[in-house]
Amino acid sequence: MPSKVRNSLPWILETLEGDETYMRKQMFGCDAAYVGGLLCLVVADRDEPWNGLLVCTSQERHAALVKEFPTLQPHQVLGKWLCAKQSEPAFEDVARRITSFVLSRDPRIGVEPKPRRPATKLR
Repeated sequence: MPSKVRNSLPWILETLEGDETYMRKQMFGCDAAYVGGLLCLVVADRDEPWNGLLVCTSQERHAALVKEFPTLQPHQVLGKWLCAKQSEPAFEDVARRITSFVLSRDPRIGVEPKPRRPATKLR
């Protein structure tokens, strides 16, 4: 059943479509971008704190990314990832720059996706 939540932010992911490894998946009413087999970005247009661009990374990489993008902050729920809120004045510029970093395979962006658990059979 398709999600009834309309996301206004997929434009952020459009520049990734030219990459042959790019894959987009729905994730809890948000859109997730995978490049090179890594989960790189999630765009969310919902109520706070799920509103903006989530940059999938590890906490060890936070300082370097925040130095480059001062508007990024640890996400309120998923503290291992960074977030640029849609309400930030520079949001569109930050989103464009981050997608260019993803395309250039910046090693600070991207995490291995967790394997899906097999579905349990109902008896």
